[in-house]
Amino acid sequence: MRTADFYYDLPQELIAQDPLEDRSSSRLMHISLKDGSIEHRHFTDILDYLNKGDCLVINDTKVIPARLYGHKEETGALIEILLLKRRENDIWECLVKPGKKARPGAKITFGNGILKGEILDVVDEGNRLIQFHYEGIFEEILDQLGEMPLPPYITHKLKDKNRYQTVYAKHEGSAAAPTAGLHFTEELLEKVKEKGVNIAHVTLHVGLGTFRPVKVDDVEKHHMHSEFYIVEEDQAKLINDTKKAGGRVISVGTTSCRTLESATGEDGILKAGSGWTEIFIYPGYHFKMIDGLITNFHLPESTLLMLVSALAGKETIMHAYEVAVQEKYRFFSFGDACILI
Repeated sequence: MRTADFYYDLPQELIAQDPLEDRSSSRLMHISLKDGSIEHRHFTDILDYLNKGDCLVINDTKVIPARLYGHKEETGALIEILLLKRRENDIWECLVKPGKKARPGAKITFGNGILKGEILDVVDEGNRLIQFHYEGIFEEILDQLGEMPLPPYITHKLKDKNRYQTVYAKHEGSAAAPTAGLHFTEELLEKVKEKGVNIAHVTLHVGLGTFRPVKVDDVEKHHMHSEFYIVEEDQAKLINDTKKAGGRVISVGTTSCRTLESATGEDGILKAGSGWTEIFIYPGYHFKMIDGLITNFHLPESTLLMLVSALAGKETIMHAYEVAVQEKYRFFSFGDACILI
């Protein structure tokens, strides 16, 4: 299977640069898993595709304002840092630009010295381990100094930080938003519950690797980045009980999907617990838990496009994307949604 098989041509103007005024007012494409047929709807019509007894699974991770700008203490040179993974004792794995100036031993100061960092080591893919020093609470300092780490294809500045968070974001730790969930409002979630649909939550802290292009020609040789997930006992029970009772498990986003598929055994039972997942889902994969997926439109040749192709079939998805371009759907993080069910 070649990476080039997942390429499609996307006009630049279809990449959504700003979130819509009303979260739930985006368009919704329904792609049938039965026959590949397509319907054009609005996101609030999502209720038409959910049945009493189904379970919607959301990812309640919260994006941290992970982009920091600082200066090298010795030279005053500007350094940009992106927090990727929290290690122990205030050490973070970070992406640093420009990397050449960030050698072990270098010291960086942020916000007139409110926060200081020292580069300890260079690790995988040129990322740096940075030890931070500060007084007070790290999250509060981050809130004061950090910016939301918007994807590289979004060039507009975000006016309201909360628009890159879901309304149910709870556990801090993501470097990117689980964007399928951005379409839901509190009111719409209430209507989902009123319909008799359960809402379960899992946590997967999304890494920036989610935007990393597949650089190998052979899809199977791509190495996935690892992401931390948590499935709580009561949530695993709710999801397993749904399956037992004949209801469908519908994942909100590829992150919820990857969590469920990582934590489900070959027996089809979701196990509570936490850990790191490097699951890479591409055509040929046998889904153990999910029956449907709500997601956005993904980048050409990306692992996420491969994941939706595994669920609906590559030909079906590539055709649907062709239609989405013709119909001028809005693409990527702040774009429109599709439901595969």
